Amino acid sequence: MVTFLPTPIGNLQDITLHTLEVLKQCDVLLCEDTRVSKKLVSLLIERNLLSAKDYQYFAFHTHNQETFLNQVSLEFFNQRIGFLSDAGMPCISDPGVELVRFLQLHNLPFEVLGGISAVTLMVAFSGIVEKEFSFLGFPPHKIKEKMEYFSSAFKSLYPIIFYESPYRLIESLEIMEQIDKNREVFLAKELTKKYQQSFKGSLESVLKRLKDSNSATLFKGEWAMVVDKAKNSESYTLSEEALLALEIPPKIKAKILVKMKGGNASDYYQSLIK
Repeated sequence: MVTFLPTPIGNLQDITLHTLEVLKQCDVLLCEDTRVSKKLVSLLIERNLLSAKDYQYFAFHTHNQETFLNQVSLEFFNQRIGFLSDAGMPCISDPGVELVRFLQLHNLPFEVLGGISAVTLMVAFSGIVEKEFSFLGFPPHKIKEKMEYFSSAFKSLYPIIFYESPYRLIESLEIMEQIDKNREVFLAKELTKKYQQSFKGSLESVLKRLKDSNSATLFKGEWAMVVDKAKNSESYTLSEEALLALEIPPKIKAKILVKMKGGNASDYYQSLIK
């Protein structure tokens, strides 16, 4: 049987007794990254939270899951198997969903243990979420898609939770600020870890604080953010003026202008570079 195991997102002490109990019983570990899981097991053994054991480790992630499931025999799942993503809850912006669907399709038993997740921490930590909220995971990487994505998301009548890479955080906040600079936002990085930090205020004020910061560790580690809901069903879209103010390549601006106004991308591009 497969058991989906939550793992700490930072502090090792967040491991649950239930997870440790199942790990002791498992013979096989399916892992988003075998190196990360081996390190976790090693730390648990060092802290005397887990006894040394020779597990069989298999990689199972978004790039190999289809091949793995097409080749594996159903008898494989008769073993005591633990599934671990790199940190937090499997299936929450992490691999695991396809494995759940496979097990359901073949009527194979599985169990999911409860545990820590950045989503639930952000709900409680933000002071923004009262009841309902939307979790949208990571925004698109490409600027053009990201602009359309945020313009749509900002119309939500519920607070929205996002994850974001430290390498794209400022870019995402700049786009959101152009859509609605007064929207309240709560940001946190490295939840439950040594360098945990949080910021709250309007998008304009939080972005300024981040840009003005001299902290060497500020842009290391994953970030999560809660953006407050739209007020009174107001419509938020990125204006042409706001688009032109963004520090993005002229070619991308030209393509977005075509979407907004029609016309020819080459004409817009030539106008932008003059």
